[in-house]
Amino acid sequence: MVIIESFTTAVVLLIITMLCWGSWANTQKLASKSWPFQLFYWDYVIGILLCSLVLGLTMGSMGEDGRPFVDDLLQADFSSFVSAFIGGVIFNIANILLVAAIDIAGMAVAFPIGIGLALVIGVIVNYIKYPVGDPLFLFAGVFMVVVAILMDAKAYKNISKGDSKISRKGIVLSLSAGVLMGFFFRFVADSMVTDNLSPERGKFTAYGAFFVFALGIYISNFLWNSYVMAKPFSGKPVKYKEYFLNGNLKLHSIGWLGGIIWAIGMSFSLIASEQAGFAISYGLGQGATMVAAIWGVFVWKEFKNADGKTQRMINWMFVFFIVGLVAIIYARLK
Repeated sequence: MVIIESFTTAVVLLIITMLCWGSWANTQKLASKSWPFQLFYWDYVIGILLCSLVLGLTMGSMGEDGRPFVDDLLQADFSSFVSAFIGGVIFNIANILLVAAIDIAGMAVAFPIGIGLALVIGVIVNYIKYPVGDPLFLFAGVFMVVVAILMDAKAYKNISKGDSKISRKGIVLSLSAGVLMGFFFRFVADSMVTDNLSPERGKFTAYGAFFVFALGIYISNFLWNSYVMAKPFSGKPVKYKEYFLNGNLKLHSIGWLGGIIWAIGMSFSLIASEQAGFAISYGLGQGATMVAAIWGVFVWKEFKNADGKTQRMINWMFVFFIVGLVAIIYARLK
């Protein structure tokens, strides 16, 4: 299996994670013009599951170090399987709420609020169990992210005064997604080995953990997404037959691509976690908030009607995010 043995390489992988996690939602924006987000989401989770399997059979089975992917799955104990699987279940409901928030409020709002909050909770939860990195710089960075979240929420409120119902719903969904998203990584981390070169028995390497995590996402989707299809947060209920009657190869491919992009980011985050530590690995990857906000502001023009004061607030939001992420990276170097 492919193993990362330096912190510098881990940071490179985590930057790719940040770009992937901050960019996959563009596929939803592309599909949402003619495709309800619930149907897009089915293709999205299929893309995640297939990518986790392909990565396991390729990168997870290459070389002489570590443990091959199939052997890794067969030797794991029940508690490790349950932990990684639960991580997928929790992530899935959180991500459905996030996708619904993107559908209602846009990327520039849903990501900074939802994923920014997830970053704060995730860093704290993972650091308590796996204390890697200087806490002063780590939590100073987290504080900067909190400030950026508050600025983004205020900016969104400013441009949504004419539609307070949508404003409230978008922010509530984003916050709910963030709270749940902050806890899923902890369960996946508990299922993983601490030494990939000499992996202990009973636990997964990054590749096995990711595949079982993806199984948790896919199987739980029959519960979570089915419910949201029947009782959507906005718009009309969606029926399964629409997936087959209204879908085409282009729409399905967009959803699969979104899942693959996110899955590559998640796999790199897990692969890098041995060198970076789980708290920093998760925290740096969730810099996706800044990437998504850039897409939302500069590409999708979600704040095009904002006044000068609101625009300045958005600019300062980016400053605080960047400074916060730099502090999180530096925490591991201290």
